[in-house]
Amino acid sequence: MTDVIAMQDICKDYTLGSGVTTPVLKSINLIVEPGEFVAIMGSSGSGKSTLMNLLGTLDRPTSGLYLLDGEDINEYDDAALAHLRNQTIGFVFQGFNLLPRRSIVDNIALPLFYGGEERKERVRRAEHYLNQVGLSSHRNYLPGQLSGGQQQRIAIARALAGEPTLILADEPTGNLDSHTSKEIMEIFSALNKEGITIVLVTHEMDIACCAKRLVQLKDGKIVYDGPMY
Repeated sequence: MTDVIAMQDICKDYTLGSGVTTPVLKSINLIVEPGEFVAIMGSSGSGKSTLMNLLGTLDRPTSGLYLLDGEDINEYDDAALAHLRNQTIGFVFQGFNLLPRRSIVDNIALPLFYGGEERKERVRRAEHYLNQVGLSSHRNYLPGQLSGGQQQRIAIARALAGEPTLILADEPTGNLDSHTSKEIMEIFSALNKEGITIVLVTHEMDIACCAKRLVQLKDGKIVYDGPMY
């Protein structure tokens, strides 16, 4: 079975305006198999946001090999990479990133629009995943009419609509209270039990503990990769 994520000796450097090159990630080796639930943690400046951007193909490594669902991303131009990303990854962000003037159904169906699906199929799938996150009665609402927790449920439904191989969640509970955070993590746990691969970035250990595996970063290096403790 093909690994969902396979990173080998991944490095990422940034060059500042002064011409000084700063290494951010250093020789990252990471394998994520289908069906895993992985939490990535690290202090500010540890490189976890940069790693998440690379995992999501929103940025490219300076060096090293990254296979996403068996595909070498270095062989893809930007357009092909965008298509691969749309087909493979569902994103859930801290800020929800919903379109404020579009209905909930239209927000969920957005990845399918970019994927070229016909409207009837987009609506069918959007309504299916809206029901899966328990908000079927809110299909015609606008995002501003929903609570933060409800908006994050919609963001999860949007991530699921494309039926991706992988869900990347970047601080998905960062804007939520503890009770709502627990509800959102219960959704992620249920999805993982259904076989969906999830990689989650968080700075909160109680959120990370919902995962089965922990990856800790420090100064751009993986210092722990193993079972949740």
